[in-house]
Amino acid sequence: MSAAVGVVLAAGMGTRVGADGNKAYLPLAGRSMVSWSVAAVAAAPSIDRTVLVFRRGERDVAERTIAEELPGTAVEFVEGGDSRHGSESNALRHLSGDIEAGAVDVVAVHDAARPLAGADLVDAAVTVARRHGGAVPALAAPDVLRVDPSGTAEYLAPQLPDGAGVVRVQTPQAFRALPLLQAYRAAERTGFEGTDTSSCVERFTELDIRTFPGAEHNLKVTFPADLDIADRLLRARVRSVPRGR
Repeated sequence: MSAAVGVVLAAGMGTRVGADGNKAYLPLAGRSMVSWSVAAVAAAPSIDRTVLVFRRGERDVAERTIAEELPGTAVEFVEGGDSRHGSESNALRHLSGDIEAGAVDVVAVHDAARPLAGADLVDAAVTVARRHGGAVPALAAPDVLRVDPSGTAEYLAPQLPDGAGVVRVQTPQAFRALPLLQAYRAAERTGFEGTDTSSCVERFTELDIRTFPGAEHNLKVTFPADLDIADRLLRARVRSVPRGR
């Protein structure tokens, strides 16, 4: 049986959120942001292996954080690159042998800065990717305004998956593993750097990338106010879990 691998990217900085270093290790509801994201990926029934991409020089803190906050969770550690694209490339290089052997058929990529994603969202991404080729969670963007060269403004009427319009994309994004690996190898040969995983796949493959409903609560922690919102939502989630679980 082929396996699905979940990759959590935690090799960035935290300049906009005001972090003195890597924002992935900021505390939220009793543990680090990265631990919440790794836990969601690892808990998904569809995920067989979990990879954490850490920032160069932070292997010790990454391993210690996972050992202390998610004891018993099997995680593979990969050093990140100088950009998001470079970190994704390093993760795929780590998995390349198993991908080429057919042991890994889907890779799901998630941002550590989205700690509120649930295992159900990860499972949905893997399911859609296996069925169609690629999967990207998306939400309608009703506040998008189009302005033509004359300055005339028009509100767009976005629609969710299978309709025409503008959407806000999230992670986890999942793709069939071999075309994904081939896309990143092609990107390396041509010097292409994608803004997210789907941009590289779209550029270098013919995969059918489908959107599926994202989650309103799956916010990306970018600014200081986001930390407070994420902390409150995660604390509410913890309180809602029955005792003994």
